[in-house]
Formats: sequence, structure tokens, C-alpha cells
Amino acid sequence: MQDSSIVAERRINCYLYSLVSDKENITNQEESLNYLKNLGLNVPKTFKKCKNITEVKEYIDYWENKRDDLDVETDGIVIKVNKLEYQKVLGNTAKSPRWAIAFKYKSESKKTKVLDIRFQVGRTGAITPVALLDPVELGGSIVKRASLHNSNEIERLDVRINDSVHIEKGGEIIPKVTKVEISERVLDTGKFKFINSCPACDTELKTIEDQAVHYCPNYKKCPPQVSGRIEHFISKNAMNIEFLGPETVKGLINEGLIRDVSDLYNLKYDDIIDLKFNIDEEDKIRSLKNKSCENILRSIEKSKENEFSNVLFGLGIRYVGKTTAKKLAKSMKSIDAIISADYDKFIEVDEIGDKIAQSLIKYFNDSENLLIIEKLKSSGLIFSYEDTNQIKSTNLKNKIFVISGKFENYSREELQKVIEENSGKVSKSLSSKTSFLLAGENMGPKKKIKAKDLKISVINEKNF
Repeated sequence: MQDSSIVAERRINCYLYSLVSDKENITNQEESLNYLKNLGLNVPKTFKKCKNITEVKEYIDYWENKRDDLDVETDGIVIKVNKLEYQKVLGNTAKSPRWAIAFKYKSESKKTKVLDIRFQVGRTGAITPVALLDPVELGGSIVKRASLHNSNEIERLDVRINDSVHIEKGGEIIPKVTKVEISERVLDTGKFKFINSCPACDTELKTIEDQAVHYCPNYKKCPPQVSGRIEHFISKNAMNIEFLGPETVKGLINEGLIRDVSDLYNLKYDDIIDLKFNIDEEDKIRSLKNKSCENILRSIEKSKENEFSNVLFGLGIRYVGKTTAKKLAKSMKSIDAIISADYDKFIEVDEIGDKIAQSLIKYFNDSENLLIIEKLKSSGLIFSYEDTNQIKSTNLKNKIFVISGKFENYSREELQKVIEENSGKVSKSLSSKTSFLLAGENMGPKKKIKAKDLKISVINEKNF
């Protein structure tokens, strides 16, 4: 949605599915939707309050056959707990509410022809084979490409150029090839051979033991990797720099205005006004005008307020996702502590194992990465952790907990937060200093045995 004129032409609309409110007269999901409807807002007309699980199943079955008649595309049904009081009791995980679950319908499948197989390079250098297809309508859109994932998948499917194939949308979003009609193969062209060199920079590809993925090792100069890292840095889960799309990023790189993420903070209005970039595969040219330039620069400036964990995630360190970045920031407190940490120090951080620790060491041993971090520091980005949890009591002072297993009502992160808010500490492993083992379901028996040997009190979620 980079072009506002196209957005205006499409007359984008939305359906509201929930109301966040403390209104005392609204006690359930049904009432909240009716309230929104009475305000004149769009809400789904298809929702239904079910009395029991049998009615839920009947509702799912009904729409499996009727969903094609709806005005909008849909890939499933969301089942929610109706009472808001119960929703609050059930709470949320880090990713989703516990009081709602999605039932996904079987993906629609279509038959088409493979016109060619090409290769894409991701920000980490991973090479993904992509099938170029004879265009076919699938799930309300025209599909021209489908992922073949990796060399193992190509070999498993034995897919070749000119083959007839079946495609479907994985989760109704990303098209993938699911089957090859070998009986319809006209010419025996031989098995398709995976490339040996990067399609973008011609560097010889590498593989990692026990992995099917091929990588381009030219991390610093391979164009798709350079642009991919910047796109990751500006993404919503990282620095959330709005009004900058992939095409604009490529335009900035092509003009020599940015080479890495630190250069974003040196951009000036005069640098980017009238910047030209391609907006689609047909090479249509657009240019940045006054309002777009102001929005981009304002968003870049605002991104300096992001927390340390956002910056850490935005650096794009292999295997370091959003959650790991948060744990690392909280545990190490500052970028300087992370840079100077060794393998043993990294392993102490919750959820960091050998693979992530090795990746962190490799990243922070690279002088060019350290230079980028220094530039980002100079630009005013936050590189230290600020604990926003307020201490509510000292009830658990000097108490050390180890949390293990799965819990019915709370995530491990939520339990850890409660402990720390009451002055307790959470450790990753049991020791003679551990006060309590907070045990959930599916906890390994060895921990329970060790706790007994060390005379550590074992408590469950209810006791806690």
C-alpha cells in the first residue's frame, strides 16, 4: 500500500470482530458486536452464539460448503468464549488469546503447469526455489508462483519444467506445489538440477550438515541479502519504520544512499525527494514526493524510541527471534555486555542453546557488525534494557524458582513476571540454591528426581 492513489481507488474497508472496552453494560462477545453494529460500523453478519460443542461443529460444517457465497475470502472459523469475564480468566499467551481458537478448512487445490523454476535469495542467504506457473485463480487471487521450499522438496516431488502440478495455499496464504502429475509428463527432460552458485551474486553455494537449505555465504555484498536485512530491520516487529516498502529500500540502495541499517538515520529530505523506484514486476516507476518524504523521515526518527529488544531483533542475527531478543536484552541488560559475553554466558539465558549461542558469537565477532552498532548508538538508538516491571511486594525476596513444563492457566513468561514482580528470581537450572521447582505438565522426570535429591520443594500451578 505504498501508493495512496491506488489505495483510494480500491476504497478499502474493514470488518470489526472485537471491542476493547470497559463498558459495564457489555458483558459478552455477542453484545460487543451488536453494540458496534448499532454504531453503524461493519461487523460480520455470520456470527452465531452456540449452546454446546455440537452446535459449534454444525456451524463449522455449514460454512465449509457455504463460504464461497460470502462477499469476502475466508479460510476458517474462529470459535470464541462468549463471556468477557471468562475471557479475562483464560487470558492470553505471548502470541494469541486462550479464549479463541481458529478452525482452518482444507486448502483449495488447483491444477496448472510449471513454466520455469527460478531461485530467490533471502536475507540470511537461504536459497528458495520458486515455480513460475501458468496463471491460475486460487482462493480469490491469480497465482503465478509457488514455493518449492528446498532441494529435498524438489527431489521428493520430482518436479520438472513443463510438468502439470497441483498447487494450494498453505494456510490459504503462500501457494505451494503439492503434487506432480507424472503420468502427464510429455518429455523426459531428466531430473531438475539444483543450482551451485547464487543467482544474485554468483558466489558458490554452501550447505549446512543435516539441513536441506542451500546458502549464499556472500553475506556482506549479495544484493538481496543486503536489502533483506534492511527490510527486516524496518519491519513492524523490529523498528516499525512505516512508509518504507521493499521497493523504496531497493531504490535507496541503488542510489547509494544506504548500504546498511545505520545509513537510514543519516537520510535527509534532499536525499530522497524525487527518489525513483520500481513498484512492480512490469517496472512501473514511481518517485517519492513531499508528503512521503516527510512521513518516512518522521517514522525513522520515531523509531529511536524503540526498546533495546526491538533493536536487537532488528539486527537480524540468525536464529534470534523476537522472544529470544527479549530474553537476551533482559538477561544481559546492555549491548556491551552481549558483545563481551562468551559461550557459557549465552547458554545461561533461558531458551538459548548451542545453535543460538554460536550464532551470537559469530555475529559479534564480526568487526563490520560492531561498526554498524556503533553508528546506531551514535544515532541515538536504545542499547540498554530498562525494566518496566514494577515491584509489587517483597514476598518472594531471596527465593529462587525454576519453572518447568506446561501450565493450564499461565504461560511460563507470565509466571516469571509474577515471581519477579514480587522480588523473586527465576533460574534456568536446578541447584542447591533453588528454593522451589514450579512443575507443570510434561515436565521431564529427571528434574523431579534431581529436585528430590537436592531437597527442593516441588509445587504446582495451584499451590503457586
